[in-house]
Amino acid sequence: MTSRSNVTSLRGGAIDAIRATDLDEKTTLAQETATRWFRRTLSLRSPLDAPLPERPGRPDKPELIPPTQVEKRSLHTVKGRIALLHAIAHIELNAVDLALDIVARFATEPVPNSFFDGWMQVAFEEAKHFRMVRARLRDLDADYGDLPAHDGLWQAAHSTRNNLTARLAVVPLILEARGLDVTPSLQAKMRESGDLESAAVLDVIYNDEKGHVAIGAKWFRFLCSREKRDPARTFHELVRANFRGPLKPPFNDIARAEAGLTPSFYRSLISTSNA
Repeated sequence: MTSRSNVTSLRGGAIDAIRATDLDEKTTLAQETATRWFRRTLSLRSPLDAPLPERPGRPDKPELIPPTQVEKRSLHTVKGRIALLHAIAHIELNAVDLALDIVARFATEPVPNSFFDGWMQVAFEEAKHFRMVRARLRDLDADYGDLPAHDGLWQAAHSTRNNLTARLAVVPLILEARGLDVTPSLQAKMRESGDLESAAVLDVIYNDEKGHVAIGAKWFRFLCSREKRDPARTFHELVRANFRGPLKPPFNDIARAEAGLTPSFYRSLISTSNA
């Protein structure tokens, strides 16, 4: 296990957390690095930082399979709710590593420290989400790793590893924004099935994710402004170049707008991305 006292920089702590294969260690390192950064007891980077890995550390399970092979189940059964919670746990785990990766990978970018404040807040909250969902799985006599999962989230991030503006377009403004679209209906189905505990977990995630999309939109607009580029047009160009999947309605226009993501960003991409 990595000794937290050995972490001397934000980038170093983020990389150590990304590399960790033990998920309790990963989430603890993510949160402790965030807390120490907020207190300004860490430098931004150090020559002693470990190299950034190509892939994040993971336990032996779950088995990773193509997204098309992930089985869909009804939420009106316990098995179906376990399958959904397992999929959400996998998304939240990837989100921890993606937030840490944006900090570690782009630590040499000429951006204010408040950029790193935002993304470490995201990393802290994604770690909280993963732990909450995993605890709920255990309440249902299951655990993360019991079912297969897919690797699509990390692959989407990998394609934007050399371009911060593209990373912001793909991860918070497409992948996280998708959570704002689908979570309310999942909450409703959990309540209909009588699983109020799982619905309460999804409520925490939903409210935090609005803030995550807002952080993404804020810094995307900042970079576009600095480069004197139109944000909506730049978003369209970057999505077409870096994102393979379709942008599928329905969209939660109100939650997206609250997060600074207006319809001018995504509406015109629906038919293009399906082509």
